[in-house]
Amino acid sequence: MKEIDSEISGFYKLSIENRQKMLIDLFNLTQEEIRLLENFGYFTTSQIDSLIENVVGSYQLPLGLAFNFKINDKDYIIPMVIEEPSVVAAASNAARIARKHGGFHSDEIKPIMISQIQITKLEDIEVAKKSLQKSKEEILKIANEQDPTLNKLGGGAIDFEMREIDTQRGKMLIIHLIINVLDAMGANIANTMAESISPYIEELSGGKVYLRIISNLAIHRIAKCKAIFDKELLGGEKVVEGILNAYEFALADPFRATTHNKGIMNGIVALTLATGNDTRAIEAGAHSYAALKGQYSPLTKFQVDSDGNLIAEIEIPLALGIIGGMTKIHPMARLALKILNIKSANELSKVAAALGLAQNVAALRALASEGIQEGHMALHSRNIAKLAGVPENLIEKVANKLVEDKKIRLDYAKEILKRIHNNENL
Repeated sequence: MKEIDSEISGFYKLSIENRQKMLIDLFNLTQEEIRLLENFGYFTTSQIDSLIENVVGSYQLPLGLAFNFKINDKDYIIPMVIEEPSVVAAASNAARIARKHGGFHSDEIKPIMISQIQITKLEDIEVAKKSLQKSKEEILKIANEQDPTLNKLGGGAIDFEMREIDTQRGKMLIIHLIINVLDAMGANIANTMAESISPYIEELSGGKVYLRIISNLAIHRIAKCKAIFDKELLGGEKVVEGILNAYEFALADPFRATTHNKGIMNGIVALTLATGNDTRAIEAGAHSYAALKGQYSPLTKFQVDSDGNLIAEIEIPLALGIIGGMTKIHPMARLALKILNIKSANELSKVAAALGLAQNVAALRALASEGIQEGHMALHSRNIAKLAGVPENLIEKVANKLVEDKKIRLDYAKEILKRIHNNENL
């Protein structure tokens, strides 16, 4: 392939068709690759061109459904967008186990977000704090003028907090504007409000405001969920013991805790993506919360009841919305929300917390019994067979042989296919 020059100006001014033509010429794309670019799936050309800059195509991922979830005595079918095999099946199985003891119980979640305003170059922080506190009502009034509809519905800026922080550039005063965002994720209104009050804050404090932006560490929007997983359905006392040992490992070791929490996020991010929410914000908030006490720790905790059943709990910040942004623009996000049959962002976060808890239990159960690879690779074997060029009518046969021999590798799939063509016994 020839070398390219990435210094390209005016690309955004081109139509999608002309952007694609430039890409085709740059990389000498095949007809098959061109067809991939031209397929926008469920998007119209104008829809996809309005979502991000420099659009040239659409990238799709599988949408699956997790079953068996009973949360606060209501049943849910949960849409999940993810590329990793076994995740959807594992969540469904864990939810089935939880049903025996009533399913999942999620707490109410307040839709409260923080917008941060950074004040620097203060001559006297204490004087600035007193001045700001004295004008709190006016500050909140200016913030709420940015969205009268939100205010009428019961949301809006409700308070602010002040924090002093020491930095290498001197002391700073940080305002936390506390906002009830109702059923939105809240980033847009939080940023707008913070920007609107910043000139007045500069005037009151005598300092210089730089950053005015939402914090994705949503400590006022914590989702909590609990469930009891039946000892026998999990696989017996030894499996429960293994899960408890795995939890203690994660509690003591941030290397393990990172992978422990990754298992939780497998479920939560899959639902976040399916509903058109911001996966990066959810991930960042969750991992920051996990490290809030000074050491990165698991977001779930486990114990046993008097009968030896596993009691599992999760506590995680979840800033999810059902209005605004991609939740309304993306056609599949709208469909996913319809499948969920939810009425509020609060309810969506309850579902997400339950899904994350189920996913974590499923992963730990696999680790404590047959090992994570057995179930995961059994599903992955079909992908390996396809990559090896196995015809559709032989994929199942080759995949089963890969699992049976515990050699789920591309070269071995090709070897099996060759043996089939040579009529050799497998």
